[in-house]
Amino acid sequence: MAFASWQASWESNLEGELPVILNCGTVCGEVGITASAEELNRLADAVAKGEGLLSSTAPAADALAGVEVEKTPGPGVLIHLDSERHILVISGDAAGRAVLADNVRDMASAEDGGHLHIDYHPGHFYLAEGSVPLVVNSPHGGMPTR
Repeated sequence: MAFASWQASWESNLEGELPVILNCGTVCGEVGITASAEELNRLADAVAKGEGLLSSTAPAADALAGVEVEKTPGPGVLIHLDSERHILVISGDAAGRAVLADNVRDMASAEDGGHLHIDYHPGHFYLAEGSVPLVVNSPHGGMPTR
């Protein structure tokens, strides 16, 4: 699968900026997130809270501008690309967002590496139909050794 690589530094309340790589599959619409443990935890916090805009400080014309998180009544969590604004949008109810936030936090602390596929399928317990596939990569790279 061919990927277009988009790099962004997410704005934060912490000093300094950490690089985040957002890859968007050109064929299937799969989005990949590679970030430090600190940035993945920051994303998980925004998802759990149900609000936040993690935006690029200097996006290129064709770069993904960031990730926006919104509270909605659900059911479940919808992950989609807003192509007009070049933003990945994560929206949904509190219960679904809590599960997604926990999954992102787990990947942030996965010291043995690997990645997490978050894909909708009929009957998925927290993702809503229409969600784009998301891959969250461990900040420690590689595949687990266990």
